[in-house]
Amino acid sequence: MEPLRKKTLLFHVFGAIFTIFLGSFFHFIYELSGFFKPVALIGAVNESTWEHLKIAFWPAFIFAIIEYFSYGKNQKNFYFAKAKELYIIPFLIIVFFYGYAVFIEHNLFLDIFIFVLAIIIGYIVSYKILVWQRDFSKYKILAVGLIIIAVVAFSLLSYFPIENFLFLDPVIGSYGIIK
Repeated sequence: MEPLRKKTLLFHVFGAIFTIFLGSFFHFIYELSGFFKPVALIGAVNESTWEHLKIAFWPAFIFAIIEYFSYGKNQKNFYFAKAKELYIIPFLIIVFFYGYAVFIEHNLFLDIFIFVLAIIIGYIVSYKILVWQRDFSKYKILAVGLIIIAVVAFSLLSYFPIENFLFLDPVIGSYGIIK
């Protein structure tokens, strides 16, 4: 295996582990902070689906920044791969979560499994794009735009939630930051 390909693989394995563990911590960081509102940017503020998407997104985004400065500047498909990763993870969480919820009651083990599985699949997709010989660099502007949209959405929508099912906390029946 060529050195850059091996480095990319190692970063993706470590990135998935990093995202899983930091995301798990981010589930509790808002409460641990004493409900300090700036921490709501990265931490789950309630039990809504949106907040669970957010705690997967931010660690993956943080790790993408680390990847960029470690090897990503030299990868023609880096932005495209990371945009795919950052959108596939929340998409899969939604599909798997609501997919199983149709058939059985919510199950904490399945919820955690879905979180982990979505992250692993997201990193696999990113890796495959980065090592694929096809050139996606023509989508760089689109990819950067999509990443910016995701950052803005995940930055604002805990503070200003939309009143729909993704943002509804099923435990207390409210939206956004717990008052």
